[in-house]
Amino acid sequence: MVHPTAIVSPDAFIGRGVKIGPFCTVGPDVILEDGVELVSHVVVDGKTRIGAGAKLFPFCTVGLAPQDLKYKGEPTETVIGPRTVIREHCSIHRGTVTGTGITRIGADCLLMAVVHVAHDCEVGDNVIMSNNVVLGGHVVVGDRAIIGGAAALLQFVRVGQGAMVGGVSGVGADVIPYGFVFGPRARLCGLNIIGLRRRGLDKAQLHKLRAAYKFLFAGPGVFSERAAQARLDYEGDPFVADMLDFIAAPSRHGLITTLARATGEDEG
Repeated sequence: MVHPTAIVSPDAFIGRGVKIGPFCTVGPDVILEDGVELVSHVVVDGKTRIGAGAKLFPFCTVGLAPQDLKYKGEPTETVIGPRTVIREHCSIHRGTVTGTGITRIGADCLLMAVVHVAHDCEVGDNVIMSNNVVLGGHVVVGDRAIIGGAAALLQFVRVGQGAMVGGVSGVGADVIPYGFVFGPRARLCGLNIIGLRRRGLDKAQLHKLRAAYKFLFAGPGVFSERAAQARLDYEGDPFVADMLDFIAAPSRHGLITTLARATGEDEG
């Protein structure tokens, strides 16, 4: 169903059961999969795929050119996963050839009003971003992460799966999986215990993960040595492994820790 005031390119692919409301604009390289709903005043442009059952609310824009002075109109992409909800005034920009070329948001996400997702970001599944969150270019957000209102994430920052970023936080370095960070210059405050309980972890699993966390971020000696020891001590624990694999992966900005950043040297 297409409202008569909507402007839909004849070259766009429109799946079954798609609803396009008043004053929407859909460009020629857009794919709207089955059951997508554009409520009203939505702009979807560029090489953009919106997954089945996604719902976009008024005045959000998806797939427009990135805010990058190096961008010269290259045919980069935007992908939105199935059943994702994008609320009013959100902006999601396409990728760049100097990045991955794709801005990607996973399935079953919720982007509340006025969220900005810059070029080349990669957002996992079941992610929640509250009002006025800003992701700089190339940010990676893992599955089931939650980002509180008005938080701002620096370019190339990584947020691990299951992590939580508190509202009005400035995130200038990476957030470990299952961690909770907060503050204008965000610091690591502990684990996202509520999120872990919602995933079904029992008391024994939580106790083990807490012990590993305390050893890593409050134990004696050099951080890199503690990380190596934790891999031996907690071998076979998938949640600790997630944390350690994330720590070992390449990083532009290092990790947010309880003090500042873990650089591989003693934090004291």
